[in-house]
Amino acid sequence: MSMIVDMLPLRVRYSDTDQMGTFYNSRPLEWFECARTELIRSKMGMSYAELEAKGFYLPVVEAHLEFHSGARYDDLLEITSKASFSSRARLHFDMLVTHSGSGKVCVRGFTVHAFTNRQGRPVRPPEWFCELFEAAALRNTAPPAES
Repeated sequence: MSMIVDMLPLRVRYSDTDQMGTFYNSRPLEWFECARTELIRSKMGMSYAELEAKGFYLPVVEAHLEFHSGARYDDLLEITSKASFSSRARLHFDMLVTHSGSGKVCVRGFTVHAFTNRQGRPVRPPEWFCELFEAAALRNTAPPAES
């Protein structure tokens, strides 16, 4: 199965925290969105806005979160995202949010996205998207160049 992996550093903002001093329970879904968007941009070479401009959308159809530990204002986190096709027309993003440095897990989860057209009807991913995905997956697994 082809997979694309990316890592996004993220600093916990004051607005991410709640009265208990840790991040609010809905924030990881927003963090996941940041990581997905940047994975598509940095690994596939296109923005999500470009995908939409071509008439394709990736709405969330399933989400799962497991909370392991907290994170406080100004903590530096790392979001590791792994994208793969879970079926012909669905993208699966595994997410792992850890404290930078210690590697302690904050949140683990995933989201599943269906391809739809402008009218919200399910469609197969366009061939050009599949080609970009496969090329990114190949680059992701290529051995490092020798010096």
